[in-house]
Amino acid sequence: MDLRIFTEPQQGATYDTLLTVAKATESLGFDAFFRSDHYLAMGDSTGLPGPTDAWITLAGLARETSRIRLGTLMTAATFRLPGVLAIQVAQVDQMSGGRVELGLGAGWFEEEHRAYGIPFPKEKFARLEEQLEIVTGLWATGTGQTFDHHGTHYDLTRSPALPKPAQPKVPVLIGGHGATRTPRLAARYADEFNMPFASVEDTARQFGRVRDAAKEAGRDPGDLVYSNALVACVGKDDQEVARRAAAIGREADELRTNGLAGSPAEVVDKIGRYAETGSTRFYLQILDLHDLDHLELISAEVQSQLS
Repeated sequence: MDLRIFTEPQQGATYDTLLTVAKATESLGFDAFFRSDHYLAMGDSTGLPGPTDAWITLAGLARETSRIRLGTLMTAATFRLPGVLAIQVAQVDQMSGGRVELGLGAGWFEEEHRAYGIPFPKEKFARLEEQLEIVTGLWATGTGQTFDHHGTHYDLTRSPALPKPAQPKVPVLIGGHGATRTPRLAARYADEFNMPFASVEDTARQFGRVRDAAKEAGRDPGDLVYSNALVACVGKDDQEVARRAAAIGREADELRTNGLAGSPAEVVDKIGRYAETGSTRFYLQILDLHDLDHLELISAEVQSQLS
């Protein structure tokens, strides 16, 4: 069972704060440090001191860490051209010695696009599908060969398809609640399917759709890793759980229902219920990046029971 730390820096975090969390992630034995890819704060947060770019952040962390995996949940296809994205991810993978994973999604937050002058197309899913074909196709093209793609949204002619990642294959993550197109894309392109912020019942239903889509595509459903992303709020007692919930503007009872919240024993039990659906990896959404004691508690009292 892998436990990964997942951060939301658009809510307000400097690179130095993220570096501190990433180093704690590594020293406490977690599997990976992931971050969202957003440019605008959500909800009541001011977002101060302002956004950080996901792939610039991961490039820095690639040189400052040595073991943990590094990646995005999820890079927005609307933010980058696919050829440029392939170059960026390959370079960061080289910088990390082969520890990068790419979560790629269609993009959804229209307000942040308006705020920073990023086009927000009506048809996003078709663009995502082309981006997946291009990015994975560029990486798979043999050295000395060229890559061509003539699609509806992107056109590449005689691309040298360089640079190459350090890994033979950068793992690609696809996720979401979509009932038809999302499982189909995962079956074709994903190494991992992630179900974000969903109940055990909804997770089981969506994992079933992905497995069915994989079979229809002629792929062994067991080839994919199945994972969940859930907000974490763990405390030694009810008072500590309530304090941590209040610090992120949530209620403890609501988090117990919709996240991984409560005592370490409660959280281990709930992870076990998700594991029955086939989930083997959890992205713990950590919203208070200054509470490193929280990470220490999860490492000592939750992760230790799952290893």
